[in-house]
Amino acid sequence: MDYIEKEIGNIVSEILEDYKKERNVDTIDIFRQPDKKEIIDIVKGLMRIVYPGYYYDRNTKIYNYDYNLSVVVEDVMYHLNKQVALALQYKDPTLTEAERKEQSQQIAIAFFKKIPAVRAVLETDVLATFDGDPAAKFKEEIIMSYPGLFTITVNRLAHELFLLEVPLIPRIMTEYAHNLTGIDIHPGATIGNYFFIDHGTGIVVGETAIIGEHVKIYQGVTIGALSTKGGQKLRNVKRHPTIEDYVTIYAGASILGGETVIGKNSVIGSNVFITASVPENTKVSIRNQELIYKQDGTTQVVDNGGLNNTWYYTI
Repeated sequence: MDYIEKEIGNIVSEILEDYKKERNVDTIDIFRQPDKKEIIDIVKGLMRIVYPGYYYDRNTKIYNYDYNLSVVVEDVMYHLNKQVALALQYKDPTLTEAERKEQSQQIAIAFFKKIPAVRAVLETDVLATFDGDPAAKFKEEIIMSYPGLFTITVNRLAHELFLLEVPLIPRIMTEYAHNLTGIDIHPGATIGNYFFIDHGTGIVVGETAIIGEHVKIYQGVTIGALSTKGGQKLRNVKRHPTIEDYVTIYAGASILGGETVIGKNSVIGSNVFITASVPENTKVSIRNQELIYKQDGTTQVVDNGGLNNTWYYTI
């Protein structure tokens, strides 16, 4: 008998005993917990509903596409209803199973009635992306491949569930998109029409952020809290900035604080760090940095804005 075969029984017993300590990490009542995999499948089904010509099962042979979509809608609604019922215990532990089932049905119906309105807003996001990105050759390219549109689609759907006060599920949805794209938008964030995320990787938008219409954000932007050291005491407090209409925020900028407002028609330059409000029609940028070139014993200091104000010396 191998050594591992001798020890496996003891190891299993020790791990099972460890589960009895009643910590947060010890929960094993899997039939009463929302199922993360099923929620991800719900997201995939919702993408088929939102973009029926782009997200569909090519392995399914159909003659009547309307019938096929009706099956998808019913399937997603069934699974969403089931997962919401499980999640509602976190909202109110005193609810009976029958009360949770009744509320989950009402929530599922209310959510699906919102889908046409969500699709109308997403059409504006597609148009904003196409108009704002000269690299986009076709609108179909945006829907099928742009991580920014994928993330904002998931976020707009999750936001509707967030407004319906569904626990857990909206965050699981947006973290699924975050994991795929590197774009982290909390489902509580309020985002207006014609939203354009360019490139996207590394973007963070906090729960209480408010973003207006026709806003364009590049990669690495943070719209975050000034401080979270207060922890749970800051719950339900506006911690994240307000970005008004027609604002462009370039790569690497950080805008922080619940009282910070970026006025409409403003442009925030790359790598800017902002913790106070910016008036309307304002361009914010960092003073040009100096670049140092060393070659053949000579050092050249160059203003990053151009070759003016340069000098040379030997080291």
